[in-house]
Amino acid sequence: MLTFDFMRHAFVASTFIAITCGLIGVFVVARNMSFLAHTLAEIGFAGASFGVFLGIAPLNGMLLFTMLSSVTIGQMSAKESRREASISAISSLFIGLGILFLSLSNQNASYATNILFGSIIGISLADVYQLMALSAVIVIGILLFYRYLVFDSYDPIGAQAQGLKTNLISIYFLILLAISVSIAAQIVGSLLVFILVTLPAFIAKYLAKSVPAMLAISVGAALLGVWLGLWLGYITNWPVTFFIATIEFGFYFMALLYHRHVSR
Repeated sequence: MLTFDFMRHAFVASTFIAITCGLIGVFVVARNMSFLAHTLAEIGFAGASFGVFLGIAPLNGMLLFTMLSSVTIGQMSAKESRREASISAISSLFIGLGILFLSLSNQNASYATNILFGSIIGISLADVYQLMALSAVIVIGILLFYRYLVFDSYDPIGAQAQGLKTNLISIYFLILLAISVSIAAQIVGSLLVFILVTLPAFIAKYLAKSVPAMLAISVGAALLGVWLGLWLGYITNWPVTFFIATIEFGFYFMALLYHRHVSR
């Protein structure tokens, strides 16, 4: 399988993306931001469509839209009901914009399919380097502020009491999440981005009791999912996204059963 350049590119890119999503997902789940991750993916769809409309790389358009939106969302009211209502409205708007940009670009349906469902097979070497660099930015960003992210994610009231600027931490995290969503979409597409961002993290939540253990299990589940998905996609010629989604769901289901059995 790895004798072909396109499979080596896909393997390297998916490895870095899986590590990134496995790490960021633990904090997404801790902050109850699964819905927000899905919303950023929909915003990313509009950004990628905008990139196609302008004739630039869809990933660059996706990064632009998701990062700007993450800052805006981070500055919204802390009241949960108002925030969720605003996020739902923003999500609907950007889905419409994405459809509009694709229509104006006069591109065929394959562009929409690639954006919505991913196209890791056939990724170029230049794209691999870009994805590796973005993944490195996220990993370094998490490591630099690891203690603050853990504190604010698992004990936000205590973090505020200690005088931490939780609003700035939230915006910082949302920017990292925006980058993660944008690069994860290269594998599973904007429609199914939550597969890599949230499912491995939920698996880790059911199996581990400490944050370091959760991070390790989440990264491991994400890596196994993309590696097996690539291999199965290669030997069957079926969509890689289908296999990744199925494998991650299987892992999640088994972790859930284990958690319920242990909790009895």
